[in-house]
Amino acid sequence: MTEKITILHTNDLHSHFENWPRIRRYLLQTRKQLNAQADSSVITVDLGDAVDRVHPLTEVTNGQANVELLNQIHYDAVTIGNNEGLTNTHEQLDELYKEANFDVVLANLLDMKTKLMPKWAQPTKIVTTSQHTRVLIIGLTAPYTLTYPILGWRPIAPEKILPRILKKNAGKYDVAVLLSHLGLPEDQILARKFPELDVIIGSHTHHLLVHGLVINHSLLAAAEKWGHYVGRITLNLDDQHQIIDRKAEVVKTSTLPEEPEDKREIAGYEETGEKLLARNKLARIKTPMTTSLTGNSRLVNEGIHAIMEKAGTQAGILSSGLFLRDLPKGIVDRNQLHQMLPHAMHVMRVTLGGYDLWRLIREMEKNRNFLIKFPQKGMGFRGKVFGELHYGGLRYEPDTSRLYYREELVSPIKQYQVAMPDHYLFIPFFPTLEIVGKNDILYDESLRDVFGDYLAKHYPING
Repeated sequence: MTEKITILHTNDLHSHFENWPRIRRYLLQTRKQLNAQADSSVITVDLGDAVDRVHPLTEVTNGQANVELLNQIHYDAVTIGNNEGLTNTHEQLDELYKEANFDVVLANLLDMKTKLMPKWAQPTKIVTTSQHTRVLIIGLTAPYTLTYPILGWRPIAPEKILPRILKKNAGKYDVAVLLSHLGLPEDQILARKFPELDVIIGSHTHHLLVHGLVINHSLLAAAEKWGHYVGRITLNLDDQHQIIDRKAEVVKTSTLPEEPEDKREIAGYEETGEKLLARNKLARIKTPMTTSLTGNSRLVNEGIHAIMEKAGTQAGILSSGLFLRDLPKGIVDRNQLHQMLPHAMHVMRVTLGGYDLWRLIREMEKNRNFLIKFPQKGMGFRGKVFGELHYGGLRYEPDTSRLYYREELVSPIKQYQVAMPDHYLFIPFFPTLEIVGKNDILYDESLRDVFGDYLAKHYPING
């Protein structure tokens, strides 16, 4: 007797609800069809980053709306990505899965206060199929050691936690499946180090493995991003519950049938989110605040003042590509703010010696023209291009290479503080920040909330 196990997987949806109706239908219908077959079992999993605050409904519900959609599938296991873990406060993440009808499987994140696993997650799950095959599911997320501790979480390196998990579960499973929100390079390393892993389903780096990839004993699978694909893995087992054949494939979502009500459902998510956000009025401005990719921009100037206030510095740096829309005259609400600054970013206070600050500005000047139309992606950025760099409290003279801080020539022996988005630390253009910067990321508020607080303070509704 043989058994067929099908694993259906999604990943990195990033709140792209426009693909959700077709994905949902495919998952539910396929599972029903396969379960009706003799000696067939189905396991459904999601690899994380289902949540992305770029969508207004996600923003206004702190991701609860995303969990409600995942509940429609009743996944067997879900792990988290960095968007769930790092764009929510500790409290918001603790609340995120309270209404989930699926198990969150995550083995490499500890609560720093309790030194225990978070209450909403379990390190592993064993699914026993109708033919009594025991499938061990392990969840791991990218261990951002710089930012998770700021939120009160301690990430653990995959290579450190996996041996413990495999040892603890030795003899308790027949097939081991890793839900990896680690990225393809890390998946390849783990496949070589841990032959016990039969299947590694990957995400995070948005890679697509159309027919899978076999490394050592492991089958690697991945379905790109944004719901463009649904992954499908087929395992054939003998009567001793050993894998005798395996296959990975993907289904392109755009090829799946569309129903007439899909567009209305998708538009409804957007409209509901925008309406709920718009209820929250923030400020009143008497003249429009406009943005421009190059040249003077009032929004960038106001933004620099906002981050300087937040960080308590006398200087700030912002790029024009952050501001995606103008603010018209009149009442400003949170929906307008969200549309203008949808990024998953925070304010960062950077402390540098005078020479290192000069070197940072030299890096910025060297990259200035290249970055204006550079199509920046990821690292918290949700716009189109990086844009032009603007300084507040800093002045650089290209002819003499002199740098002034509050109109005083920067001294190599003094310390200086500058506010900027934490995004600049994670992109490769300004290495001085990572090498010598003392970088304090102010994680209590997003960049847009900092700007919203600034507007509320300086342009009050009743002012």
